[in-house]
Amino acid sequence: MIAAVVLAAGESSRMGRDKALLPFRSSTFLEEIVSTLEKVPVQKIVVVLGHNAEEIRSSVNLESAEVVVNFRYREGQTRSLLAGLEAVESDELEGILLCLVDHPLISADVVRKLQEEFRIRQPLLVIPAHRGERGHPVIFSRALFDEFRSLGPGEGANLVTRRHREETLFVEVDERSILKNVDTPSDYEKLTSEGE
Repeated sequence: MIAAVVLAAGESSRMGRDKALLPFRSSTFLEEIVSTLEKVPVQKIVVVLGHNAEEIRSSVNLESAEVVVNFRYREGQTRSLLAGLEAVESDELEGILLCLVDHPLISADVVRKLQEEFRIRQPLLVIPAHRGERGHPVIFSRALFDEFRSLGPGEGANLVTRRHREETLFVEVDERSILKNVDTPSDYEKLTSEGE
């Protein structure tokens, strides 16, 4: 089985307010992602919070997810990933679907396609691509967990990704939404103006 880990612990400094709480469609970024994950077969959904964790937790509906608070979120995204790994670890776990809160447009169809390819081909990583551009979310095999755990302070998960490029399966999808990274107020304004 695959578990989903949603990273939403950062300070959202470039946005100026918590991305997890940004209004989107009829809810928020974080609720939209969790709602999408509820539609696909995942072993469990873990949301990793950090900055303003209690405010976020009390403001959004996360009933279907396990919430983990990373109090060391200032050490970077890898620390949040490790907190998520610890929460999902089980003997049955084959891998994790890693979702970022600033990519709210993930679709159930894309997630299902990534999962199917992961089960059939069993690569170390599965990354969606649109016309050759890499996007999110990403599936990491359990075989990589120890490499993530061995990363030093300030080292990003992309170090592991680059190390295993030859063992990565890139899955071409029609949805350009996998490329939408909402990091700044102008990104958010563009997203909402496009009526996504």
